[in-house]
Amino acid sequence: MKKLYSLIVALFVSTIMFSQGTVTGTVMDGDMGTPLPGASVVLQGTQNGTSTDFDGKFTIEVSEDSGTLVVSYIGFVERRISFSTYGDIGSITLNPDAEELEGVVVVGTGVIDLAKERETPVAVSTITAKEIQLKVGNTEFPEILNTTPSVYATKQGGGYGDSRINLRGFNQNNTAVIINGQPVNDMENGWVYWSNWQGLSDIASGMQVQRGLGSSKLAVPSVGGTLTIVTKSTEKEEGGFAKISAGNDSYFKTVVGYNTGTNEKGWSSSILLGRWSGDGYVDATEGEGYTYLFSLGYMPSDKHAFNFTFTGAAQWHNQRDFELSIRDHLNYGGDDFRKFNGDWGMLNGETYTFRRNFYNKPIGTLNWDWNIDDKLSLSTSIYGSWGRGGGTGPRGRNFSINPFRKDLTEGITDGLTYRNADGTIDFDAVVANNRAGDAYTVEGPYEGAILGSNGFSDNGVNSNIAIRRASMNSHNWYGAISNLKWELNDEWTLGGGVDLRSYKGFHYRVLNDLLGLDGYVSTGNENITEGLIIRETIKASPFNNTGLTDNKIDYYNVGKVNWFGFNGITEYNNRNNLSAVLQIGVSNQTYQRIDYFNQPNEDAESDKDSKVGGYIKGGANYNIDDSHNVFFNAGYIERQPLFDAIFPNFANAINEDAENEQITSFELGYGYRSSFLNANINLYNTTWDNRFISESIRGVQGLDNGTANFAGVKQVHSGLELDFNMRPVDRLRLDGMMSIGNWQFKDNVTASVFDGDQNLVDTATLYVDGTKVGDAAQFTASLEADYEIIENLGVDVTWRHAANLYSDFTFQLDTRNWANDAQFLAPNNRGALKLPSYNLFDLGLDYQFDFEKSNIFIRLNVNNIFDTEYISEASSSIYVGDEGPASDAPVSTYKGIDDRNLVWFGFGRTWNLSLSYNF
Repeated sequence: MKKLYSLIVALFVSTIMFSQGTVTGTVMDGDMGTPLPGASVVLQGTQNGTSTDFDGKFTIEVSEDSGTLVVSYIGFVERRISFSTYGDIGSITLNPDAEELEGVVVVGTGVIDLAKERETPVAVSTITAKEIQLKVGNTEFPEILNTTPSVYATKQGGGYGDSRINLRGFNQNNTAVIINGQPVNDMENGWVYWSNWQGLSDIASGMQVQRGLGSSKLAVPSVGGTLTIVTKSTEKEEGGFAKISAGNDSYFKTVVGYNTGTNEKGWSSSILLGRWSGDGYVDATEGEGYTYLFSLGYMPSDKHAFNFTFTGAAQWHNQRDFELSIRDHLNYGGDDFRKFNGDWGMLNGETYTFRRNFYNKPIGTLNWDWNIDDKLSLSTSIYGSWGRGGGTGPRGRNFSINPFRKDLTEGITDGLTYRNADGTIDFDAVVANNRAGDAYTVEGPYEGAILGSNGFSDNGVNSNIAIRRASMNSHNWYGAISNLKWELNDEWTLGGGVDLRSYKGFHYRVLNDLLGLDGYVSTGNENITEGLIIRETIKASPFNNTGLTDNKIDYYNVGKVNWFGFNGITEYNNRNNLSAVLQIGVSNQTYQRIDYFNQPNEDAESDKDSKVGGYIKGGANYNIDDSHNVFFNAGYIERQPLFDAIFPNFANAINEDAENEQITSFELGYGYRSSFLNANINLYNTTWDNRFISESIRGVQGLDNGTANFAGVKQVHSGLELDFNMRPVDRLRLDGMMSIGNWQFKDNVTASVFDGDQNLVDTATLYVDGTKVGDAAQFTASLEADYEIIENLGVDVTWRHAANLYSDFTFQLDTRNWANDAQFLAPNNRGALKLPSYNLFDLGLDYQFDFEKSNIFIRLNVNNIFDTEYISEASSSIYVGDEGPASDAPVSTYKGIDDRNLVWFGFGRTWNLSLSYNF
């Protein structure tokens, strides 16, 4: 310790001895036009740095009269300022990330709610466009946030775009995802399908994770937090880029973009096109996708700015959906068991799979910023989204393909006719079985044809068949957001806004592949007494007809959700050390369901139901001095239930017991800023109460087909978060974080049990009090070292640790599903299964060739460099020694847990290499 102290003193003295002059200046907030206290000013290539004071001023001692200062502040675009003499270099303006790296013209900033450190009283992490481009490669977009406190993102089954993200233990139904101020969570179920946004890494100019209540002004904010993504619009300067990327498993991607710059009349435009393809890390998960963006900007004066953007990402990819146990992976996975997929096989000598996702979700946005005067401004965004597509899967009554209430190992041991010894599906045998069926006997155009059905077996129609169906989830979504901002004086600001949304979701099934049959008899439409023979199929492609106007099978219903919200905000900022905010919001959500199959035609439309929700939240930030600040926030939310809570059990009957969910949250935070170290510590507590959950029920109260409606479900999530970045030596930057969570269910839950005719027959209790919330690691930590070897050549290494990860709990009341939730029917159960912890290491290397007006940038990423085996999530809680159904399949353990547990393994070692030319 004494030697270290002496070394520090020596370095300090040396710095003073060799200093020959000083450079001074002022750092300004480009958005507010005010000084920016706490900004970092570092002499490039050294560890010599300082921070700005309350007036944004800085003084830095330098040994030479020329050099470059690196000026940065988290949440703002970094700048490099050259100086050629000692003395004052004047004002340096930093622009918020929302104004994009490299001079992008962002219109609609009044509807994009970005937090500012040492001012907005929320826990926040900002990821710049540069970081996104460095890290994402061929990984999933949400995964680049895994080094952010309280974030846990996985690939789930492993298909392209099948990832998901949890924030503070809440899944993405309860994490608001906002792109350019517009909400993108599904209006019916709250989910975000990242495969619909495969192009985000190409068009994102930055994103911000606001944990907890956040600063969003949307009428009803989220539970876990808000992920705000700002995309490219039009740019001030002419230029463009071309980028190619390659990676493991034949991944290849090309992206090109060009922007005209702004002409003398205020017009500008940008275009971006991209394509990717790959075989997938997991067996038989090939995919292909296209990204497109067109943006047109017009700024006729300083008072008005307009921007129209049209963007989307059409894609198809094969999936891994069939749940696999650990022993399934080990028994059938071959050289790398993590890649095993139970949904595929060979058909006519080519790869074929039951599962494919395909979707195209273009979104068009018109933004208008109006600076009415020096104090008053209005920002408006009008948008529309038209999603088309769905996913394929098996349909039929052929139970010799997939096991029923068993894992694959037990199913093959007990005998599955259409499975090969390696666990894959013998699709040739499936087709042969379909073709071997009886001929249709009814006189007419289909007489003699080989027909199959899932619910009809007369007149020669065969029920022992399998086909591939496509379940469609399309939508039309229109909305408008408008916010008015009034700066009363230098300290007080008032604001108000509206949030309007109209959503119509189309849910139905169509035929995708008859697998050798001549036709399929659909009995799903109860308005047709004799069923319907269908021969036409719909291709599983994002650019083809999705069957919205064609014949359908099994089900066809429409969900309609209309939304009107209002928000108000009062902000105080004394431009010195104190800022505070108070926000309120109220919204009315109207639900209606239309069922064209399971309701008589005259009763197809349900009654409408409306729920009013809202929130109140506020907080304050106090800057103690140039280095230290503290903040708090608190809030209460009344959030309307999801669509399925209003219309449970796939029926048109309104659930009169559905009530608003109640969320209370409180948070404390501390921040430290210096030229050497920036750090944040947050403490939070969130209670999520009065949830409604509806699940199917079997084997309880003698029911084989019923429904359990749980009301009053409660969760409590509390924890501590730490994040920091520092420059311990020249050219080295360290970024780290640690999050400790305690997320668990509170109180036992009693369900109302209904039979198949929706008659209340009894109640059943799940004993979940104290059960750990699963699906996300409750302890995470990471450390990244980024070192500039020489100018323009950098290397970075990242370590990530995940622990206290528990199996997911889904409230299923099914005594036959012994491997999942049945144990919670008894008191004093053992709770959710705790999974093994794991450590991962990633490596990155990059170099930039600079030319007069362009550059070439090369980046290599190697993820999980030590090829570590780890379980990323699980959906069962089988403990060692548990007795399941009788079977001859052997049982063992893997890293201390029963190998019958249903899990997804994380990916092994992967890599990607990219080259971009920027001009």
